[in-house]
Amino acid sequence: MGIVTAQAQQLEGAPLSLADRAYAAIQDRLIMLDIPPMAPIDDGALSESLGLGRTPVREALKRLEVDRLVVSYPRRGTFATGVDITDLAYISDIRVQLEPLAARRAAESAGVRSGLAELADDIADLDVLALERNELMRWDLRVHRAIYRAAGNPHLEDTLIRYNNLATRIFCLFLERMPHFDRHVGEHVTLLRSIADGDADTASDLARDHVTGFEKAIRAII
Repeated sequence: MGIVTAQAQQLEGAPLSLADRAYAAIQDRLIMLDIPPMAPIDDGALSESLGLGRTPVREALKRLEVDRLVVSYPRRGTFATGVDITDLAYISDIRVQLEPLAARRAAESAGVRSGLAELADDIADLDVLALERNELMRWDLRVHRAIYRAAGNPHLEDTLIRYNNLATRIFCLFLERMPHFDRHVGEHVTLLRSIADGDADTASDLARDHVTGFEKAIRAII
């Protein structure tokens, strides 16, 4: 039985369990830093704000601990993990190998190309500089997750979602200090169109450049 992530279920329109709904909602808050790094997490308050019981919230927090987005300490409670810039190199080391593979596999899958071409057009029409931070980051996540999904390998998708989520937290932390974040978003258009054209070699190269460029951009401002 393949891996079925909450994100994949949402893309397919499949109904989410209560635990999956809690997982997706809390994950979004953690990625976007709406729950700040190192902040204590009150499962009761989360349960109330999400309109869900404590059981699905606690199940979600256990999954998010595996994702390295939260950490639990005996007798102290659960906290959002810190955003440690030293992790950037480790995250990039994984992504620089797997992002090109996902882009290549997606380009080799003819059945998904039209959807990615449409997404490229949607990104091209955006007024990036007018977007609020969270909206911008959700577009970024949407592009990456669409490519991972199009690769057709649920294990690769699951791994890349996890590490892209960690990279996105770093992105959110430094976004306001990045002078050319619009270029980062613009790179998505070229990448998506190369995949839509079935140009696997170019897609792979662009995906690799996108990851290394992101790391260089962050390091230039710290």
